[in-house]
Parts: sequence; C-alpha cells; structure tokens
Amino acid sequence: MKGIINIALAASLVAGAAAQPHAAHQHRHRHVRKHEHGSPVEKRSPDVAVVYATPVVTVYEIDGSVVDAESAEAGIKDGLYSVVGETTPTFTPPAPSSTSTTISSSSTLAAQFFEIKSSSTSTSTTSTSTTPTPTPTTSSTTSAAAASSTSSSSSSSSGQGLDAEFPSGTIKCSAGVPTDYGAIELSWLGLDGWASIQVTGSYTPGVAISSIEQPTSGGCVEGSFCSYACPNGYDKSQWPETSQGATGQSIGGLYCNEDGYLELTRTDKKQLCQKGAGGVYVKNKLSKQVVTCKTNYAGDEKMSIPFIADANGGSTELTNPIASESYIWQGSYTTAQYYLNNQGVDVEDACVWTSSNYPTSAGNWAPLNLGVGQDISGTTWLSIFNNSPTSSAELDFDVEITGDVTSTCAYKNGAYEGGSSTGCTTSLKEGGTAYYVFS
Repeated sequence: MKGIINIALAASLVAGAAAQPHAAHQHRHRHVRKHEHGSPVEKRSPDVAVVYATPVVTVYEIDGSVVDAESAEAGIKDGLYSVVGETTPTFTPPAPSSTSTTISSSSTLAAQFFEIKSSSTSTSTTSTSTTPTPTPTTSSTTSAAAASSTSSSSSSSSGQGLDAEFPSGTIKCSAGVPTDYGAIELSWLGLDGWASIQVTGSYTPGVAISSIEQPTSGGCVEGSFCSYACPNGYDKSQWPETSQGATGQSIGGLYCNEDGYLELTRTDKKQLCQKGAGGVYVKNKLSKQVVTCKTNYAGDEKMSIPFIADANGGSTELTNPIASESYIWQGSYTTAQYYLNNQGVDVEDACVWTSSNYPTSAGNWAPLNLGVGQDISGTTWLSIFNNSPTSSAELDFDVEITGDVTSTCAYKNGAYEGGSSTGCTTSLKEGGTAYYVFS
C-alpha cells in the first residue's frame, strides 16, 4: 500500500507537569521555570538547526501547585498521577476488514493513536539532541476549533477574517486573542482566551528551546509563545519550525516580543488559520449534545479545542490535517487526536485536563479517542480507540464511521466492529465524505 507513514501525535499530560527524559518513541512534557522574561528574539539565519547542550530543570506542578520531584515520582509509581503521551506506534494497529487494502504489520497508519503511561521520573537532564527542521510544502493544517454554541443544528464557528493577513509586530499581546484574523477564544481555560502560553524568554530561530514555563492562568506575556484555536476544519498556522523543545516538547502559536507585540512565527504563512483536507464530520443523533476535544498541538497538547455536535441531528466538521502541510515533530508527520466525551457534558468539563464534575470520565479521562489525518499519498485514515490506559470510563452511546469508507469501523454496545478489542481503523476514499455517527 502506498503512503504508509510514521506519525507523531499530540501528547497529553495528566495531573500537571511530570516529565520524562526523551527516549525512543516517547514524547513528554518538560516544564521549566525560567526567571528571565521579555528578552528580544535574537536574529539568526533559520536554515540551520543548532542545539546547545544546556541543563534542563524539571518542575512538577499539579493544579497550579508545585510538587517536589520525590512526591511526583511516588505519585506516578502509585498510579495517583500519570503522564500520557502519544507516540509513534511500533506495534500492529487494529486492521481494517478483509475488504480493504492489506496493511503491513510494521507500518504506522496516519490516524492511529496510542498513549503510554510513564512509571519513572527525572529531575534534570542535559539536552544533546538536535531539533529537526520541518519542511512543509504549503500551509499548516492540523485541526480546528469550534466556539461553544447552543444552536439546534451545529456548533460550527465560522470565524472572522480567515483570509486576512496578520500584521506581524503591530498588535499588542495584551489585546487578547486576535479574533479579527480567524482565531477563536477559549474562555474557560483561564488564559485570556488563549489555548496555551509557553514562556521561553528570547529564542533564536534554528536553536532548540530548553527552558519552557507553561502558566496555568494569565494572558500572553512578553517572551512567550501564545497558541490559539481556529474554526472547524482549520487549525493555527503558527509555530517556530526550527526552534522546538530541546527534549521533544512541541511549541506553537504567535510570539509575544520584548516590546509586547505579537509576531508571526512562520513569516511565510500570513493567515493565522489554514484549512485541512476536509471530508470528515460528526453527526449526533442523540438527545443531548456531544463535545469532542482536540489536542492543542503544537502547544501544551491539552485536549482543549472543542468540536460541539448539538442534540437531535447536530453536525460539525472535524479538521482533517494534511500530513505534508502540518506540524512535523522530530521528523514525523502529525495528525489530529480527539477526546470523545459522554453525551451531555458541557465544554467547560469536556475540554480541560480534569473536570471537577466528571473527574474520571471527561477531559483527559474521556472514554474514547478519535483519530483523523490524511497521509502523504492523499488517503484519509479514521480511527476509534480506547483512551487507554488513562481511562476506564465507558462511553454511554455508540459510534460508527459511515460514508465513503473502505471498511467497517464502529463502537457498539461497548465493543468494536471491524478491528480489535481496543480499536478500529478505516480509510476514506479520495474525494469522499465520512461521518462519525453518534447514536
């Protein structure tokens, strides 16, 4: 089969900023407190990626409180905390039915996603690895956001100014999310509408970033990358291509410079939001709304970007990222991962790390995940799979992928059809349309 590729996926962190040293096939967060902020962007030719071996200090934080390394390690080992990250899978994914194209057991599907729970911690490391220089050919399209809506038909948000060019260096960071240029606010996260804030101080294009602080409240401040959401079918186009995390962290968004103005981080991409491949939708036949949350990637990788399908027939588009045009993590193409919550859960409980109302069955602990992505050959892969080992919650409705797909993939009465006991995968015919039907 043509177009089988390796995929790196958005990672999720449970209970704060527990970190791991970078190892083969693992992608971890590392939150580092740095006291220098507001320093300028150092000018440098971006065509060569250079990494300086600088110490990286790990800080563990849970619900805004710092936890010492020993307690964090004990909590992870005891199962009280966990680090959840998506990796490049090295085992055979759930195979489509016999009617579809044969898939090599050593290959990875563009829409297959898995999570790994960590069992150990590290308090400090020295970064010696290099950060790859991504070379997307055109626009970036990873996934999209929908603003919360109570309409009877759909939760889709069109966004304003999607075609408008962003005036880099002229809008104050303190002005908030630039909604006049297509971006959408996420008001419930406590970050002044931003999806994430990653404070790094100055950065030099071409040099990996080893100090990253991710505040849990406040707005876009000097010396930080400020990630934002986009309408359904779109995703942000901005991330520093040649200056990602030294130990595998993804960094994304606009940059707030030392003068307090927002700058493009991919200056050749003038629009903040860019379209995906399209063709993938959610259809909700239930009597309550369903909120599906996509990871904020590149960024803090939290499942914070909502796609809301209203009750009784509501439909919304899921962003179908184009591999060749999307964020590239350590040389691997990336796709979109969605967290599927139970029916009736509000966006404020669904699209967060931990829900106070549903602490074991929403947000990071949502019952199931959905995977969506178009590979380099133009094939769109669609998956349904367990949010394992993070969650043992059971979804309270059925899910089936219908439309112009090549094989059966469904989750009905707590079991999968067309795959294995842990998930299923199908593909979308070129030019076709597929629906995740909730019933």
